[in-house]
Order: sequence, then C-alpha cells, then structure tokens
Amino acid sequence: MSVSIFGLKESEVAESVRAVSTIELDREQIVERFARATWSGIAEPGDRIAGLLIASLGAAGALTAIVDRWGAERIASDAAGSNPVLIAATDIQQGIDRWEPRLNSGGALLSLRQAARYRAQLRVPDDSDWPIALNDLETFAPVALWSRGTEEAFLAITRSISLVGARAATGYGEHVTMECSAGLVDRGYAIVSGAAYGIDGMAHRAALASGGHTIAFLAGGV
Repeated sequence: MSVSIFGLKESEVAESVRAVSTIELDREQIVERFARATWSGIAEPGDRIAGLLIASLGAAGALTAIVDRWGAERIASDAAGSNPVLIAATDIQQGIDRWEPRLNSGGALLSLRQAARYRAQLRVPDDSDWPIALNDLETFAPVALWSRGTEEAFLAITRSISLVGARAATGYGEHVTMECSAGLVDRGYAIVSGAAYGIDGMAHRAALASGGHTIAFLAGGV
C-alpha cells in the first residue's frame, strides 16, 4: 500500500523536501514544509488571506482545505475556531479563485527537485536561522524563503540595510549608492537589494567590491 501526501508518493515528497533542508525532519515537518513550498507558488507575496489561513490551520491544513475543495463557508468556519481574526467567506472564495489556477502539487515537487539540483534551500519560520524581523509583517510575511548561496551571507541578514531604487538611474544616483553601500559595509552591515539594473545593481557591486555580504531578493520565486 503506497502512502501519499497531497496525491503524491510520500517517499518522493520526503526525499525532495529533505534534499533542500539542513535539519532532520519527521513526517509532520515534511508535510508542513512541502505545503509551504506549494503555497509559495500559488499565493502572491503579501497575500493576507493566505497568511490568515496558514496562521489558523497551518500550511498543510490550509492546503488540504483548498485541494479537497472544502468550500469557502466550511474553511471560514474551521479557521474561526482557531484564530480570533475572522475571515469572511467571500474573501476566502476570492482567494480560492486566485490560487486554484496555480494549484499543482506536481509543480511543487518539481520546484523542490530543481532547487536541490541548484543547491537552493527551503527555509520556513520554524527554522532557527529564519530572519525573525520578517515576523513583524504578521499575516503578510512570506510563507517560506528559497535561498541559494553561502550560509554566512544568509545569516548576515540579521544586520543588514536595504538599498533599492530606479532601474533607469542617473550617474549621480549610482555614485551616491556606491558610497552608501561601501560605507555601510565598512560599518559591518550587509546590503540587501533586488538585483535589478541601476541602483540595485550598484548597491550589490559596491558591497562586493568592499568585501562585504550582499543579499538579493528576487521577485520571481524559486
């Protein structure tokens, strides 16, 4: 008898989740991480309704409700039992309409395999190295982070400053960005930006030229 997780073989899900994790995981943790990986592909960043459902039902519970088509009224009722913030059934239905076209557990499994291939990692709020400042965003916080690079650079985010700006930057703007970035690195800060042309690119380049850490947050997901 084969055991499944969201319609996929448990062995395949477990193997893929463990390949992008840095700690030993039990089955419950594997299911929750796989659910968060799936949510990261179906909900836009800052989706408050997704955040509320995950806070109320857990990532796996919220995903089960969508996959099994509980319906907005039932989901609202179940979420109300574990969260003082009531979610209107109409808001949940609008969320379902946004999420269902992207709902593909097989796609989430492929993302995990591709992430492992390129040595990326899946990080979730329960991890000890999760950037706790993100928790200030509450229900708007990311459900997970996909990261690629050195562990030292990732941990540097706890003392970092963001420098972002226009792609079509002026020469003066790039010069000021270079000085700011280099000066902050000299004071022990990591530089966070979006890896775009213009100001973002100059912030990253100046940080590297100064021997510092720089972290790029990409909008396109894994």
